Amino acid sequence: MFSVWVKSTLAALSLGALRAAAFDNSRSDNNSYGATHPDPSTWQKTLSTYCQDDAVDVIPLAFVNVFFGPGNAPSLNLANTCNPSDEAVFPGTTLPNCNFLAADIKTCQAKGKAILLSLGGATGAASFSSADQATQFGDTIWNLFLGGSSSTRPFGDAVLDGIDIDVEGGGTQFWDSMVNRIRTLASGASKKYYVTAAPQCPYPDAYQSQVLNAVEMDAVFVQFYNNNGCQNSDYNNGGYTFDDWDNWAKTVSKNKNVKIYIGALAAPSAGGTGYVDVTTLSNIALETRSHFSSFGGVMLWDASQAYNNGRIDMAIKNAIRQSGSAPTTTPPKTTPPTTTPPTTTPPTTTPPTTTPPTTTPPTTTPPSSGGCAGVAAWSATTAYNGGQKVTYNGHLWTAKWWTYGSTPGGSVGDWQDSGAC
Repeated sequence: MFSVWVKSTLAALSLGALRAAAFDNSRSDNNSYGATHPDPSTWQKTLSTYCQDDAVDVIPLAFVNVFFGPGNAPSLNLANTCNPSDEAVFPGTTLPNCNFLAADIKTCQAKGKAILLSLGGATGAASFSSADQATQFGDTIWNLFLGGSSSTRPFGDAVLDGIDIDVEGGGTQFWDSMVNRIRTLASGASKKYYVTAAPQCPYPDAYQSQVLNAVEMDAVFVQFYNNNGCQNSDYNNGGYTFDDWDNWAKTVSKNKNVKIYIGALAAPSAGGTGYVDVTTLSNIALETRSHFSSFGGVMLWDASQAYNNGRIDMAIKNAIRQSGSAPTTTPPKTTPPTTTPPTTTPPTTTPPTTTPPTTTPPTTTPPSSGGCAGVAAWSATTAYNGGQKVTYNGHLWTAKWWTYGSTPGGSVGDWQDSGAC
């Protein structure tokens, strides 16, 4: 099946702000909306279908769910798109020949999309017995899917843009050896190869902590779903752990510029628990972005259900596609707004200009009816868009970007002081 991301402002990683990622503990790897829904019109579409607009910037293909199968070769299951049961396999292996996807992969890449390969999944139960075996597996992934060469390349001459690690079972050791091998092979390449991961929201992750702490990650897609007590639907109940992941990014991660994505279900049927509607998810994303500089965007599982849920991917992308950037400091969490305030129009008049005398004039206080006339006072319970103006402590303030609960003149820096009233 396909995974999709959509991003807002991503400084370190030119990906996107939304992804359909991994883990659904209510189904197996080969399940998707297209595999279970009775209406064929809602089934998973071709890969190139999801690259036609700018809603999605990164598509991980999920999953390589078998690491060492017959012939010591891996296997992959992309649901109804390509799998070992419906497609021919390479001789002596269970690795399906999906070379018909090469054209779609190239089409998406030509449109600026990054196409990654997701390793593991809910039923992958992958593990390595030694660092040497993990290093050899890194060679295999490089030769079959990335910049290497092999006679058994499932996607033909298409070269993917990196890997996404989704360890949800099996062993926890030696993943760093696999990643380091791929990083070494990619070091002299002519293009960037990405390494990302999709841990569960409880911190630290039970299966991926070792690799997350040992190697440089470009992005981490935290699954805030299918984790009762720690998911998007628990945002106001103390179960939202983005602050823990932000702290990991800044104090533990080998890459201090790593970006953290909010993982979400694309539809109620996409997982077991944790789904929130597009308005709630947009508010969570905007509030998180305003408080945490590690925020990179939103991840959705999965592409087919995003499209069949009113194009939630496009709705989220539009909600978080604004000017401004995340703050450089991390303040405490606050409760997001539940309604969108009306936009306040700043005054268009300019106070009269007076010509001072030739002698030094006495100091005077500017009139309060000047640039602050008609401007509402700042409210801690109102969300403001970039460019909106408020008054606070006798000054006129202009929002630099979307902000909520951030005091004008405070350490977060969401407001520009436009002068005394």
